[in-house]
Amino acid sequence: MKKGFLSLILHAHLPYVHHPEHESFFEEIWLFEAITECYIPLINALDRLQKDSIDYRLTLSLSPPLISMLRDELLQARYLNYLHKLLELAQKEVLRTKKTNYQKLAHYYLAFFQNALDTYQQQYKGDLLSAFKKHHAAGTLELITCAATHGFLPLLNLSETAVRNQINNGLKTFETNLGFSPTGFWLPECAYYPGVETLLAEQGINYFFVDNHGIMAASQPPKNGVYAPLDCGNGVTAFGRDPESSKQVWSSQEGYPGDYDYREYYKDIGFDLDLNYIAPYILDGEIRINTGIKYYRVTGKDLPKEIYNPQKALAKARQHAQDFIAKKQLQLAALNATMDRLPIIVAPYDAELFGHWWFEGPHWLEQVLRLASEKTSTLKTISCSDYLKQQTTHQIATPSASTWGDQGYSSYWLNESNEWIYPFLHQAETEMEQLAADLQGLAVTPLQTRALNQAARSILLAQASDWPFIMKSGTTTDYANKRITDHLSRFNYLHDCIRKNNINERYLTALEMMDNIFPDINFRDYTPPKAR
Repeated sequence: MKKGFLSLILHAHLPYVHHPEHESFFEEIWLFEAITECYIPLINALDRLQKDSIDYRLTLSLSPPLISMLRDELLQARYLNYLHKLLELAQKEVLRTKKTNYQKLAHYYLAFFQNALDTYQQQYKGDLLSAFKKHHAAGTLELITCAATHGFLPLLNLSETAVRNQINNGLKTFETNLGFSPTGFWLPECAYYPGVETLLAEQGINYFFVDNHGIMAASQPPKNGVYAPLDCGNGVTAFGRDPESSKQVWSSQEGYPGDYDYREYYKDIGFDLDLNYIAPYILDGEIRINTGIKYYRVTGKDLPKEIYNPQKALAKARQHAQDFIAKKQLQLAALNATMDRLPIIVAPYDAELFGHWWFEGPHWLEQVLRLASEKTSTLKTISCSDYLKQQTTHQIATPSASTWGDQGYSSYWLNESNEWIYPFLHQAETEMEQLAADLQGLAVTPLQTRALNQAARSILLAQASDWPFIMKSGTTTDYANKRITDHLSRFNYLHDCIRKNNINERYLTALEMMDNIFPDINFRDYTPPKAR
């Protein structure tokens, strides 16, 4: 007898990085690594589950920037070049490691990259979205989306129009590329503020996610904790993240990915081998970067790294999947005894954790879904939309403002490292709204329309939450600063050209080529409600 439900949600997102003005660009490798290590292994796992007729439910949130990059022909071609380079390097490694303990691993990576190429090019013809659509159509994978450029909505909320355009353009991108409208929505960074549910309801969204304290500190004490959703008062429901499931996977101390048998992310031949040998496979032949070929396992704190054993690591992933399912069953049994309905454990994660940071993560996930589907299992995997069809009445309360970021609120996106950007973002938004209001009811030329739409694009791209996050984390801060300033500068240039009716079509065309996202954007959507 089933004691409750488990809803696993993966949020797949990368910032929009697209630089046709350069022959190659380092930050585009973020996408290429994710395709190779995360998205293709996930698709392979889903294909195996389908082949074996496993009854499971999984939810995948695809962000609009990621959707756009996966569909971009230039990035598709560059990814194939990247993959062929990895295959060339892996073949060289097979020769270099002859008669060493690394020989089997070199062959392992050669097979891994060859599988990636076969899956990408032969099986899905470069269109990974079609793979996800296939599993959605089969009823096993629920696809949802998020805001247009993953904008941090609570900090954009000085303007309701700004938030509305982040939501609406995100949904439009999803619908154009996937062919249907999602019923769920991933709030970027799980960042909720009271009132955003009104804008979600306008677009037919039924549910979203918040961190556990968003539920626990709601306007009314939640009768069932985070194990049942809250109705925000308008039929849009908020599901809370289960802290136990989060700890088991995310925690650097207690989480599965830190196990000593798993692959060590921070030991890569791109940094370890002689520069002359590795030069053709790193940045400009000089700057060392990850290649994806890693020969060591985590091993243990301060111990010399030992060689990675893929078979042993996969066996450990199966053990951890068994442990996870066993703990979820115990958790649901305890909850079942105290609740007036079947409890639902909501476990959301960044998709890129599975395969990139935690190399064995896709295998763990596949085993979790297999174990949950067994007849002896007392839990059932479910999507939140299916849960809402089964359970139609919910406690009414407003979640509290919250995020899943460090310390639970907005401090990671608003602090001394990045606070300077918000006055500029708000000023640009105000000027865009004024432009749209001034042109309300007036005819504009095709060239003016293009410039106005490109100005709106620049605002959306400047609003991405990735750049303030990077500024705080201190990783590629120069690039993050440049992206913000470039998009704001482009907006300011276009704004002035439009106001002066002096548009340089050649430069406008160049901007459209560089930022060729949101082809259906409409500047008139920035008209404030009072001006309509």
